[in-house]
Amino acid sequence: MNHYVACLDLTGRRCLVLGHAPGKVRALEAAGAEVVVIDEYEPELLDGVWLVVVVDREQGERVYADASERRIFCNVEDVPELCSFILPALHRRGDITLAVSTGGASPALAQWLRDRFAAQIGFEHEQLARELRRIRPWVKRTFDSYEERRDYFRDAVAKALA
Repeated sequence: MNHYVACLDLTGRRCLVLGHAPGKVRALEAAGAEVVVIDEYEPELLDGVWLVVVVDREQGERVYADASERRIFCNVEDVPELCSFILPALHRRGDITLAVSTGGASPALAQWLRDRFAAQIGFEHEQLARELRRIRPWVKRTFDSYEERRDYFRDAVAKALA
């Protein structure tokens, strides 16, 4: 299955977590989400919700059906057919986020690959990301076209990491 990959800004958005998932709750809160954690599901709990993470698989089918009907993104842990989104294996270092997905085929493989790729990301990359963020407004003012800005940043990265 192919997925459209995106990083979501959940600031101020209501997200529902059904079951015990402290790591997922922390990640949603770190993204600015308003997280509601529940143990027992009732359909009205979906009111105003943007996405749902279900850890309690026994309630997963019902939650997924209700969420789908309301066009709310839903992830039932370890049940790919009951997911309208999947969660990649992540590694964060400063402004850099590495995400690896196997499209739900094998979280273990995604984690293995994440660990191998993450070992390649060092302090110099974190520092470079910070510097590129700092100069981004200047680059946008200085270069008119997307292509010029892209080329400038490609050259800057190549020189910094040569």
